[in-house]
Amino acid sequence: MLITGMPAAGKSIISSYLVEEGCPVLSMGDVIREETEKRGLESTPENVGETAVQIRLEEGEDAVAARCVERLESLSTENPVLCIEGIRSPREVEVFKQTYSNTIIVAIHASPRTRFERFMRRKRSDDPRNLAEFQERDNREIAFGIGSVIALADHLIVNESSVRKARSDVARELGGYLGHGRSSPKD
Repeated sequence: MLITGMPAAGKSIISSYLVEEGCPVLSMGDVIREETEKRGLESTPENVGETAVQIRLEEGEDAVAARCVERLESLSTENPVLCIEGIRSPREVEVFKQTYSNTIIVAIHASPRTRFERFMRRKRSDDPRNLAEFQERDNREIAFGIGSVIALADHLIVNESSVRKARSDVARELGGYLGHGRSSPKD
């Protein structure tokens, strides 16, 4: 299962639900943050963004996906559902579809205004600190091809209200993949 969505749309809501259901989840963003650290850089929006661009320039636009496939292969899990959070390009989708035959794409959407407000509340070290950084990050994501991935999604979840509502929508949309049909979210 591939999870996509613009920054702060709510990808982690899907991921946390899947983890609670026993599914292994790997974050492509974690791969970038780890690479930023390996390069001796502080985890700022500029450094993480530049690392995301550089790794793709140095190793190819599917570099992050290839690293995730390596990590998935080393997992020992009996769960038939594996999840990658943070798909950003059609080429990354291709890597996973070539490796895993039953790949589906789940997109989560929230408006730019909602996402910006979430960033201002969340304040992770690599989050944009102002509107200009937010727009720069969005433009970088769009340049990677995330819009095409969202357009090709098998499932689309709109996340404009509460976490509880989003979790309910995730359970409804994805419960069938977990072997128990319509599931209800955990509190």
